[in-house]
Amino acid sequence: MTLALYPGSFDPITYGHLNLVERGLAVFDHLIVAVADNVRKTPLFTATERTEMIRAAVDESVSGSDRVEVVAFSGLLSGYAMERGAQVILRGLRAISDFEFEFQFAHMSRRLAPTVETVFMMTGEENFFVSSSMVREIASFGGPVTGLVPSEVERRLRAKFAR
Repeated sequence: MTLALYPGSFDPITYGHLNLVERGLAVFDHLIVAVADNVRKTPLFTATERTEMIRAAVDESVSGSDRVEVVAFSGLLSGYAMERGAQVILRGLRAISDFEFEFQFAHMSRRLAPTVETVFMMTGEENFFVSSSMVREIASFGGPVTGLVPSEVERRLRAKFAR
């Protein structure tokens, strides 16, 4: 069984992320969506809120959702991958601008966890322009995010910014 770890902040999860979950399941037997506690970022949603939104979105829109686990973690990704027995770290690329960071990240992960491979997937062309930060900014000004995020995420964004 091939176990892949798909890490990210997912603040919030978008249809681009869900596209990678769906496509990851076509390649790997089991996928762990690992919600990172990134010390360099100040999240809009708590890790608990993010895992709840991801679970709801995966259950609603991903076939094979029974092969997806959603967890929050903190610390080094490479350590968590080895702890869980993952053979693969799945990373998404939207644009060439993502590549430099992801390239460095993959090499450092390989150094720290030599038995864990990093696999890159391009986000589907219908979502390559979507980022969580863009979605947060649009929502913060009351703009429409329909079609960019699942309905539960849209509802939570509206509630968060209504305050």
